[in-house]
Amino acid sequence: MRDLLLFISFCILLRAAGGEADGGPAAASDRIKLLPGQPPVSFQQYSGYIVVNEKHGRALFYWLTEAVSQASRKPLVLWLNGGPGCSSVAYGASEEIGPFRINRTGSQLYLNKYSWNREANILFLESPAGVGFSYTNTTSDLKNSGDGRTAQDSLIFLMRWMERFPQYKRREFYIAGESYAGHYVPQLANKIHDFNKACSKPFINLRGFIVGNAVTDNYYDSLGTVSYWWTHSMISDRTYQSILSACNFSSSTSSSHCDRAISYAMNSEFGNIDQYSIYTPSCPSATAAVPSNSSAHGRRAPRRLGSTGLLLLGGGRRRRPKGYDPCMENYAEKYYNRLDVQKAMHANLTGIPYKWTACCDLLIKNWGDAQFSVLPIYKKMMAAGLRIWVFSGDTDSVVPVTATRFSISHLNLTVQIRWYPWYIDRQVGGWTEVYKGLTFATVRGAGHEVPMFQPKRALQLFKSFLAGKPLPRS
Repeated sequence: MRDLLLFISFCILLRAAGGEADGGPAAASDRIKLLPGQPPVSFQQYSGYIVVNEKHGRALFYWLTEAVSQASRKPLVLWLNGGPGCSSVAYGASEEIGPFRINRTGSQLYLNKYSWNREANILFLESPAGVGFSYTNTTSDLKNSGDGRTAQDSLIFLMRWMERFPQYKRREFYIAGESYAGHYVPQLANKIHDFNKACSKPFINLRGFIVGNAVTDNYYDSLGTVSYWWTHSMISDRTYQSILSACNFSSSTSSSHCDRAISYAMNSEFGNIDQYSIYTPSCPSATAAVPSNSSAHGRRAPRRLGSTGLLLLGGGRRRRPKGYDPCMENYAEKYYNRLDVQKAMHANLTGIPYKWTACCDLLIKNWGDAQFSVLPIYKKMMAAGLRIWVFSGDTDSVVPVTATRFSISHLNLTVQIRWYPWYIDRQVGGWTEVYKGLTFATVRGAGHEVPMFQPKRALQLFKSFLAGKPLPRS
C-alpha cells in the first residue's frame, strides 16, 4: 500500500511538472566540461546528485555518458554494480563498460574502444547511499541498508533524474549490472513495472534487463559455487564432500561446521589465486597499495556473508588478460580522490568526511534484508514481456557459471534455440541457449567482470541484447 501511494503521488506530481524536451537548467549545470587528463571525445557527459530522501538527507551520485553518435535516437541503459556496497563508477565506468580507463599514476585517462556508449547512452549510479560519492546525512542509514530500500531509492532516483533530463522520458530503457546487482537489477525492474501499472501515462519505458555473473538464488548459487570449485580442481574430493555434508544451503544462516569447511577450502586449498578470475594473476602489491580505510583492503578474497549467500561478493581484484593491469582498482582510488576530478564531476559538494573508495565496508558488514531468491521476480518480469538476458564469464569462481545454470534450470523454461557456440572474429566467444522469455550466454575466458576480461566479446553480447537477436553462430 505504501508503494502504491508513493507511485500515485509521483504520477500526479510528474504529470503536472511537464518538462522541456532537451532538459532544463539543472541538467546544464550537471554537464562535465572536461575531466582532468581526459582525451577529446565527441559525446556529452553529465554527473551530479539526485536527492532521494529529504528527511534523511540521502542523495545518489550519477554519471551519464551519452552515446558516441546519434544519442537522441539511442536507448538509455542504467548500469549497477554490486557488493553490496560497491561503486559503479569504480568498476562499471572505470574498468568495464565506460568510455575511459585510468593510467597507473591516476593522472591521465585513455579511451576504451569497446565502451558500451558506442551503442547506447549509459547512466552509472552509485547506489545505495554510502557507496562512492553517494551519501546520507543519517548515519544509521549506513547500518541498516538492504535490498528493499536500495530498490526504492533507485526508483525515486530514476523518477527525479528523468525530470532533470526529460528528453529520456519514454526513451527505450534497459537495466544492466553484475554480481550482487543480480538482486538490484530485477528488484528495480519489478519496482518500475509496478510504478508503470499505477500510472495512467508512465514515462519509464522499461524494455528489459541484462545481468552478468549474478547473485540469483542462495541455494542454487551456493551449490553451484562449490561444484565449480571441485570441477575446476580448486578443492579436494574430501573437502567437497565435507562442505556438502556440513552446509545447509537452503537455510538463511550457516553453522560453525559449514564455516570451518569453507574456510579450510579457501585458506588451505585454493592457494594464492584471484578467485574472480582463476587463471590470471592478482595484484602483487595489493595490500601495500590500498589505503587502510579502503574497503578493498583485506577484500582480495570473498568472505562468508550468511543470509546473502555462500560468499561476500563485489570488490576484490579481478583483471583481464592481454595487457591487463591487475592493480587497476588502486588507480581509480587515486583518480577519484583528486579535488580537481571531484570539482569537474560536481562530486563531494557537501564535504564527505571520508575518502572515496571502490566499496564501502560499513554497508557490506551491516547489510540488512537480502532476498533469498529473485527467481520469482524473473517469472513475473518474463510474464510482463521484458527482454531478459543472463550471462556468465566462465573463469569466475565467486558467482560461477554453474551457479547461474543451476538457478536458470529451476525456472523450467521452454527451449526455443538449443545450446550452440557463438562466434566473434572466427573464434568461439562462448555458448548460448535461448529459452521462452530468457536468453543465457557464457563468455569464454572471462572472469567476474566480463567486460573487463573480454571487452570485445562483451560488446558483441550487449549489441545482440539491444537488438533482441540471438548471438552470432558464425
